[in-house]
Amino acid sequence: MQSRQLRWETLAALRNSSKGQLSYCRHWLQDEDILEGCMSPLVLSPYSGWVLDKVIGQSAPEIAPSRSSTPKESTPLTHWSSSLEKITSASHQGSSPLSSADPSETKELLILYSVTDFAYALTTQGNEDLGLLEMDQEAFLAVLPSKVTEVEGCIRMYEEMHRLKGKEGLRQRQEQQEQMVRAVYDLASEQLKRFDELKELKQHQEFQDLQEVMEKSSKEAQGQQEKLKEEHRHRAKVLNLKLREAEQQRQRQEELERLRKEEGQERLRRLYSIQEEVLQLNQQIDPNYRHKDLPRIDLSAYSNRGNQICGLVSGLIRTTSERGFPTPVDVANTERALQEMRGLITSMQQEIATAVEEKRRRDEEEERQKQKELLKKEQMKAQNPAPAQQSGRKQQKEGLQVKAEESTMQWYQQLQDAAEQCVASFSGISNCKDNNEVKKIKTDLQKAATIPVSQISRIAGSQLREIFDKINNLLSGKSVQSGGRTVSVTQHPQGLDFVYYKLAEKFVNQGEEEVASHRDAAFPIAVVASGIWEIHPRVGDLFLAHLHKKCPYSVPFYPALKEGTSMEEYQRMLGYQVKDSKMEEQDHFLKRMSGMIRLYAAIIQLRWPYGNKQGTHPHGLKYGWRWLAQMLNMEPLADVTATLLFDFLEVCGNALMKQYQVQFWKMMLLIREDYFPRIEAITSSGQMGSLMRFKQFLEECLQQKEIPLPKGALQSSFWRS
Repeated sequence: MQSRQLRWETLAALRNSSKGQLSYCRHWLQDEDILEGCMSPLVLSPYSGWVLDKVIGQSAPEIAPSRSSTPKESTPLTHWSSSLEKITSASHQGSSPLSSADPSETKELLILYSVTDFAYALTTQGNEDLGLLEMDQEAFLAVLPSKVTEVEGCIRMYEEMHRLKGKEGLRQRQEQQEQMVRAVYDLASEQLKRFDELKELKQHQEFQDLQEVMEKSSKEAQGQQEKLKEEHRHRAKVLNLKLREAEQQRQRQEELERLRKEEGQERLRRLYSIQEEVLQLNQQIDPNYRHKDLPRIDLSAYSNRGNQICGLVSGLIRTTSERGFPTPVDVANTERALQEMRGLITSMQQEIATAVEEKRRRDEEEERQKQKELLKKEQMKAQNPAPAQQSGRKQQKEGLQVKAEESTMQWYQQLQDAAEQCVASFSGISNCKDNNEVKKIKTDLQKAATIPVSQISRIAGSQLREIFDKINNLLSGKSVQSGGRTVSVTQHPQGLDFVYYKLAEKFVNQGEEEVASHRDAAFPIAVVASGIWEIHPRVGDLFLAHLHKKCPYSVPFYPALKEGTSMEEYQRMLGYQVKDSKMEEQDHFLKRMSGMIRLYAAIIQLRWPYGNKQGTHPHGLKYGWRWLAQMLNMEPLADVTATLLFDFLEVCGNALMKQYQVQFWKMMLLIREDYFPRIEAITSSGQMGSLMRFKQFLEECLQQKEIPLPKGALQSSFWRS
């Protein structure tokens, strides 16, 4: 309570103080500028000196009259009032510095002026008449409130004036501010537009840069993707290749396994067939063999060796069956055993043939003795030689020869000697290894001689004539085109002999290979060979030499196994091909022999249609008749004789029939009645194919009394094509 009482006492004291009695304008709070001047510390205005000078200057003339005036108390008021009016007028006219001053400063100046003027008046009056002031103190105090009221009114009037002036200045300042704001706004708007444009430009540039970066990265990514795709394709390709290689390897393994099994089965079948043939050949060995009036021949050694060979083959097959499939070594061993068995049979047959030949010689000797005895009775019995001759022929039929006639062997040897001389004549060109030019000539000549022969087949007659002319021109010394090069036998002194030899060899090779595979090809090859033979006889002699060497049965000639001759060499003499001590199979051997005999049979009946028909054939049908007669005078060979007789008669039989007529049919009857049983007697069950084919051919020809034209024979239409 005491503190509260103290607060009220303090408020009352403040209210009764001089500051508490001051009046405050209620509008000052609205104008901060005006209040700022009032609330700021009280300082003298810079114009105070000027105001005082003006007040003093204007108040000086008025001081003197005031002293003489009676109402002294009115002088200061009048002076203060006049000064106030001057200030007001000056402020309205704007001639004084107050017009440009700040309203707060003007207010301060007015207040200062009024108070100063009032104080000045009081002071002046006091100085002059201090005593009067003291005397009239009560009157002054009475008048003072009215003066204060007047001053307060003037203050309020000037305050209103300055408020209006401040308001006008504020309005102007607001307009200026608005103009400045508009200018700044316009400037800011323009700058904002520029900023927006710059920002848009930067955004566009950034967008372009970003787009370029994205495109670049997209391209890089696309390139990387393409690279990955390429790597993927490469890896896929490599993987596919590996898979394909693995699959191919697997297939190869399967194929090799299949081939191994097939080869094993084929070798096993081959072993069985060899065993069968060996057993059949062994059955042909009869230790008690006796051949009509011949002395007893001991064949026990052949029988023992044959049994040993059969046991060897059976043991190999039994061992092979235990292991599985046979190996090539097993087949080679059994084939060697088979060849040994064949050689054994051949030796036995040769021994029998030798005994037969010896018997024949004894018979001939006896016949000659009989002839000598009959010569003494020649004059008396002129007709006796004919029966003797017939009996000799009958005995000769009973025992056939195993060797060719002496004249035939001489002819065979002459041809072989001529071939050897021809080889020696071009040894310079054949053995040349250092001279590249000679080697080149040799190659060109060989191609020019052999390539046209290789082109002969079932073609048109006009093309065949071109081939014939090309070969004939080459042998005649003219230049021919071969492989884009010009070739002539005159390029080397030994060129003609070399071409003769190679051409004849090529004709024989064509019979061995081409005719063996395609029987129709025998006729076009034969007609060209016949035409060349007619114009160039040396080619024919070399052809026969090559033919007899590769196919001794074309002589006919059965080479004998001489002492000191190896089995391989003897097999080559028989016409077999031996490679790495392995003889070719019998089927392939017969196929080659058949091709060469067919070519020979075609040559002896064909002539080149565009040649000189007035002369005789260089190797005509008479040679074919002689070959057939000599074959029938010799002991037959199993499987070979039947095959060659069939091929020869099938190709040349029609021509021989037309040429020899009745004699030919007598020959055919002789083959069926006498010679065929001989072939059948030595043929095993595994060799019956060729025999039955030959038998069927004989029966059909004798039944129809006609030998048909061979298949593939050249007709007249062939030469018009």
